[in-house]
Amino acid sequence: MKKITLSICIATLNRAAFLDETLHSIVSQASEQVEIVIVDGASTDDTSNVVKRHQEGFPRLRYHRLEVKGGLDQDYNRAVSLAAGDYCWLFSDDDVMKPGALQAVLDYVDKGHDVIVVNAEVRNADLSSVIESRLLKLSGNRIYSQAEGEQFFGDTANYLSFIGAVVIRRELWLAREKEEYFGTFFVHIGVIFQSALPGSSLVIAEPFISIRYGNATWSARSFEIWMFKFPRIIWSFPHFSDASKRRVYPKEPWKKWERLLRYRASGHYRLKEYNNLVKPMTRSPLHRLLALTIARTPGVAVNLLVVIAAAFYGKNILMIDLKDSPFYFTRELRKRSTFGR
Repeated sequence: MKKITLSICIATLNRAAFLDETLHSIVSQASEQVEIVIVDGASTDDTSNVVKRHQEGFPRLRYHRLEVKGGLDQDYNRAVSLAAGDYCWLFSDDDVMKPGALQAVLDYVDKGHDVIVVNAEVRNADLSSVIESRLLKLSGNRIYSQAEGEQFFGDTANYLSFIGAVVIRRELWLAREKEEYFGTFFVHIGVIFQSALPGSSLVIAEPFISIRYGNATWSARSFEIWMFKFPRIIWSFPHFSDASKRRVYPKEPWKKWERLLRYRASGHYRLKEYNNLVKPMTRSPLHRLLALTIARTPGVAVNLLVVIAAAFYGKNILMIDLKDSPFYFTRELRKRSTFGR
């Protein structure tokens, strides 16, 4: 048996239907150099049976089921700890690898980079249509030397909010601080950027992942995550300049009225979020009034306004969020026309 070079590390919880498709996309192209390590945060659905079916044809699939839910960051860290490969690909439990992805990554792993960032396309929830052909707009691969760490941060940290893009040398992961980032949903960003990487990094231009958009387990907490948790971790790295951090993400995005409107339109910003998250952080009476007004504005009206703007500017991904909103204006109009009959 060949030595394991690459471990596909997956943290999952109650996603059996999607995990089945994910595993098929991996197993169908995996060589003897590849293993899969799954940490299951105490799923109550058919996850264990899905895994068993794939283990029958792929014995290098290891399954570790927790007795109680561990948490996304903790479960990925556990998967890396259990892995046997020199490198770990932190893959999500509902996206799929495109054909040829594994062999391409194995070829790049042989170059000895500390971190490899894999580009992705974005598809709709059933993967039937492409929304964005590639998230990183690169014409070719890009290698960053150890001295170019700040450039690497500025170019990739926003995209790396997607954990499935990360391939990392296992020794590097194990040597770095993790617990500080538990509960952030972005432990991988903390591991990669907490201090200078000792070696080079590679960004692959070819999109080898298909992201199933609109299916994130954290959707219900998206306002808290993108307005507070993500900017907090990006702005926690003292060795990067403020200019580089601003390239990645604003420090206090919840102060921007257009972002509040977007989250109001998608149904994720309500009085609950205002009272629990925005109000305690806001000293300006004017900003408090604006934030409160947006939280109280009828969601259907805001949804219509933002839908018009998204259509005008061609924001396809935003349009999906708006159509999934409980405030989606056409759905509300249909309800009213039905009641009026």
